[in-house]
Formats: sequence, structure tokens, C-alpha cells
Amino acid sequence: MNAADDQAVDVRAPSATRLLASLGIEIDPELLVLALTHRSFAHEAGGIPTNERLEFLGDAVLGVVVTEHLYRAHPDLSEGDLAKMRAATVSQRALAATARGIDLGEYLLLGKGETGTGGRDKDSILSDTLEAVIGAVYLCHGLELTRAMVQRLVGPTLQAAADLGAGLDWKTSVQELAANRGLGAPVYDVSGTGPDHERSFTARLLLGDVAWGEGEGSSKKIAEQNAAEQAYRALAAERD
Repeated sequence: MNAADDQAVDVRAPSATRLLASLGIEIDPELLVLALTHRSFAHEAGGIPTNERLEFLGDAVLGVVVTEHLYRAHPDLSEGDLAKMRAATVSQRALAATARGIDLGEYLLLGKGETGTGGRDKDSILSDTLEAVIGAVYLCHGLELTRAMVQRLVGPTLQAAADLGAGLDWKTSVQELAANRGLGAPVYDVSGTGPDHERSFTARLLLGDVAWGEGEGSSKKIAEQNAAEQAYRALAAERD
């Protein structure tokens, strides 16, 4: 039995019972193994299939479910507001938080290198794997049961998105506020430090020559959003 077989048996065994209980649905064992197989493990195991095709499918299913929910739940909101709410719900950070809530990282099939650099808690890997799991559930059960599972998993995020207002997309919100005040378009000055597997980024938001906000994060996108939030609050406080 090779390494891939060993790992697959582990996922099929009672160790996966808690994960399936968290999902609230059964998944074909082979599809579950595939959904949890990161490309780093697949490469080390001799080029076995990865979860990337399931991730592609799950991303589309997730988008449909979340979009339909928002459309029906918020009949008075504009297309722009709905798009912001959807983006906040299916963002990498939001999906990774949902994945952590069901301890998905514990079940990932990762290569040794990725495991050694903290891959089980990386936002990108967790969010992609959650989408792959959604894809696997869709193949097993179709749209209706998948919709029910997705709504259970992301329900808290959907509710939070309804209450976020400007926080749905700080970068867009601060851009609109700056434009309304005639301050021009925000420019982000971003720098990174640390090794490739553990980079940390700092972003400053500039309007003209004035820095209005600064933020940090594990990616450029997160650092820029944090800088935008600080700038938005500073601009709003000055306006008020």
C-alpha cells in the first residue's frame, strides 16, 4: 500500500466521522479523499489527482447558492450592494474562517513541505479545500441538499455581511468616499517582509501625499483592506 492509499484509508476511517458530522451530510469516500487532496500531496504521491477540479465546481455551486440567497433575502438592495455582500461571504478569508470552524485543516492531505510551512492553517488552502468539499457534496447529492449544507456553513457570514455596511468592501467604500470629497483615487504603498512561506505585508493608503491609513496582513489584499478600513474611518470621522 502506498502513501496515498494510507492517507485515503485514514480519511475513510472513523477519523472522518467528526468532519462529516460537522458538514451534516454523507460524502462518497473516494470523493471525500479527492476533495481533501492538495496538489502538494498529489505530487509527492506520484501525480495522483488533486482537488482542483472539485474546487472549480464547488466555487460555482457556492456562488449560485449565495447569490440566490442574497437575491431573495434582500429584495430592496441594488446589484452593487448584493455584489459586495456576496464578495464578503465568499472571500478567501471568510471561507477559511468557515473551514476552521469545522477543523477542516485537520483532514487535509498535504505534502511534507506544505505541512512543514503551516499549510493546514493557510487561508488559501483552507478556502480552496472547502470549495472542493462543496463540489463533492454537489456530485453526491445535487443542488438542493448542497444548498442546505452551504447555508448552514456560511449562514453566520451571510448574516454578518448584512450588517457590515462599508465594511463589506473597505477599498471600494474608501474610494467612493474620497471621490465624493474630491481627494482623488487612493494609492496603496505595499511592502513585504519575511521568507516566502511566511510573508507579512504592510500597506499604506495615500491620498495625494497624505497617508490616511495603514494595515498589515498575511497577503497584500488583506493588508490593503485593513489600510482602507483605517482610512475610511479617519475620513468619516473628519467629515463628521
